[in-house]
Amino acid sequence: MAGSGERAVRTRARLTALLADASTAALRAAGGRVAGVYLRADAPGFLRLAVLTGLPGPLFRTWWRVHVDRPFPVCDAYRRGLPVVLSNATEAVRRYPQFAAGLPFPFASVYMPVPGGGEPLGVLAVLRPSAGDDDGEPLDRELLARLAEGLGTELLALADGDRDALVWDGEPQCVRPPAARPPQAAVGRFTWDPGTHAVRADDRLHTLLGLAAGDFAGTDTALAEALAPTEAYRVLAALRDTAAGKPPGAPLSLRAADGAPRLLDLWSAPDGGALPSGADAEAEADGGAPARVGGVVFDPGRAALADGAADQLPQGVFCLDRLGVVVYANAAAARFAGQARESLLGRTLWDALPWLTGPPYDDHLRGALLSPEPVHFHVRRPDGAHGGYDGFAVSVHPGDDLLTCTLVPASRMEAPDGPPPPGHAVAAGPSMAAAYRPIALAIALTDAVTAQQVSAVVTQELLPAFGGRRLAIHLLQERHLHLAWESGFPPGFLEPFDGVALDARIPAVETLATGRPLFFESMRQLAQTYPGLPLDAEEGARAFLPLIASGRPVGSCVLGFDRPRGFSAEERTALTALAGLIAHAMERARRYDSEAALARGLQQALLPSRLSAHPRVETAGRYLPGTEGLDVGGDWYDVVESGDGLALVIGDVQGHGVQAAATMGQLRSAVRAFALGDRPPDEVLSGTNHLLIGLDPGQFASCCCLRLDPATGRTRIARAGHPPPLLLSPGDRARVLDIPGGVVLGVDPEARYPVTELVLEPDAILALYTDGLVERAGADIDDGIAELRRALDRAGAAAGRRDGLTLSGVADRLTAAARHADARPDDVALLLARRLRHG
Repeated sequence: MAGSGERAVRTRARLTALLADASTAALRAAGGRVAGVYLRADAPGFLRLAVLTGLPGPLFRTWWRVHVDRPFPVCDAYRRGLPVVLSNATEAVRRYPQFAAGLPFPFASVYMPVPGGGEPLGVLAVLRPSAGDDDGEPLDRELLARLAEGLGTELLALADGDRDALVWDGEPQCVRPPAARPPQAAVGRFTWDPGTHAVRADDRLHTLLGLAAGDFAGTDTALAEALAPTEAYRVLAALRDTAAGKPPGAPLSLRAADGAPRLLDLWSAPDGGALPSGADAEAEADGGAPARVGGVVFDPGRAALADGAADQLPQGVFCLDRLGVVVYANAAAARFAGQARESLLGRTLWDALPWLTGPPYDDHLRGALLSPEPVHFHVRRPDGAHGGYDGFAVSVHPGDDLLTCTLVPASRMEAPDGPPPPGHAVAAGPSMAAAYRPIALAIALTDAVTAQQVSAVVTQELLPAFGGRRLAIHLLQERHLHLAWESGFPPGFLEPFDGVALDARIPAVETLATGRPLFFESMRQLAQTYPGLPLDAEEGARAFLPLIASGRPVGSCVLGFDRPRGFSAEERTALTALAGLIAHAMERARRYDSEAALARGLQQALLPSRLSAHPRVETAGRYLPGTEGLDVGGDWYDVVESGDGLALVIGDVQGHGVQAAATMGQLRSAVRAFALGDRPPDEVLSGTNHLLIGLDPGQFASCCCLRLDPATGRTRIARAGHPPPLLLSPGDRARVLDIPGGVVLGVDPEARYPVTELVLEPDAILALYTDGLVERAGADIDDGIAELRRALDRAGAAAGRRDGLTLSGVADRLTAAARHADARPDDVALLLARRLRHG
């Protein structure tokens, strides 16, 4: 078992290294700013971001995990196995509006599926400047395709037949991109384990010391000799003292081999003093004990001169690398942050300056990392003023390797008397980032028509955007709130709240009654406001949103968060706007459900409850509604006693919904009336055609009609734009009947419908069907008809081997694939007839 665990660790480390190398190579090949690789997730139907290069992980959290059916370019590339290239923001908005609304910045992107045999192993994605930008580079698709193919080959070799080894089930590994120019490293970071003497250094320290990562032995002795060869003993002594709890009071002043000054700052780090993401993947997975000493090495050469000049500036200046790590801060920035400058360096922005992160500020940082334009915004420190500074104007200037940020205290900003001089950047007003969530949700809701679909969209879009984990939607019906959807709550917890009356004192009712959202930053606050209210967790926060559409109460929405949290003014505004969108979508879904129920009822009433019987003819019919739109359409079939024989008919009215079902009912009645008069099939179709044109419903229909004499087997068939019948004769293979036909009904009043005559042998099976049974997206209908013919062969053979397989069983077999399909874009109708040997 231990050996198995070690192999899994090594495989994971090797997998991470392969993905990191591929994303870095793709970044270079495409001239991109951000690259990443998606792999299959542990949950079926999902993709997970495994490696992200050039962007801090928290800024891409919304897209860490996506369902393969989402309208996103990475999902299309995976499902179709074809590249998706978006050359600019305009094309992204046109083709993927929901994705573009979440990243409203001027950038281009390309998504290459990673081939893996039957289906892609994942997707290699690159975000780059738009093709129209001055710094845009031509996209070498062939090179990116070769990179994806090479990655697929290496992944399959690593998996060695076990594709589950290529499933990603955690957070993405964030990788620092290669520098656009030789870096002038002024700071590097490391951790030291006093038990093993192992040193783990980040790539900036390797650069600062002039060492390649493979040349560094990774021990405390190697670090001391590389840092200060003549004073290595001082470095080792300081490491031991710090591990013993006696860190030096100030950074050690040392001399490099060339005499250049260097500073070493150490601190006790019981948690291991984790390096910034992007350290060597295998070092992350070595399984050793955590380091207990953290350290930063400063090179104050030219950087010291720059610091001296920057320290004279009144505004705060600090720099972030492309993983969000603070690599420089001047004295003013440290003062505004209320921290020592050394404590800022080497830490991520989320750790060092948390009041500059989260909605809506993350949107600004994404914009600066993805596009070449600077961004400007205001920020207010939620933890109160520090040193008299409680608000700042922030500017972020993008670069190839670093973001340069400036902080100007709000107290120093004076209102100008006139317009700013040319080139003067003015801090923007309140961020519009919070508006992107309603936009993205609104776009997604346009495709949701049922209450279940609306709820699923809210779960996919709303929860990730705000970091929520639980969702409940209650809808108002007859002055009671009924639970329509839940996700993330403990099983059975919400049952007591299903069907509560409007006089109940619970937040889900009161938010709807008052029309005001309710926000609770902790479960304790919720319990104090509603004593005795059952709680589903000890920790967390809750938001209760009223669902009101055009002044009419629809229901309420509950959002749950795993940890206590505050709700900023921007978030409260955004969530209130989202509640309005959800309410209108739910109201629309209710109307849809009512219309769908009416259409289904109408259709069921119009379809035959039983087929006319004849002692020498066995018949079987099947109908399956489509799963898109209103789930009802105009497909129908019927068997009518006609003189001494039977008339069999099948048809398909264009479109779906109540109108299609109503037209279908009229046509079925007309066909029955003409067939009861013992008219031949061509006259039945001609009469029905004239009737449909006279009704002028704005629809047309296809139809196939035949008259069968059970005694002789004589069969006369006519078609009006309908797929040809299939015939399976005893001892023979099923075949498609070559029946000439006329145009669809409802188009040409002069249309003629030629009649084809044949003899139906005893035990022969005749199959009539609608196009929903044989049409497939992207495939020719003839291929679908050929597949149905083969299925009829197999079903006929089974019927011959097993006397118990009836014609009804054959019908079940022919419709099995359609019945179990995830989606049916069209209705399916099937009518089978078999002439019996003896009556």
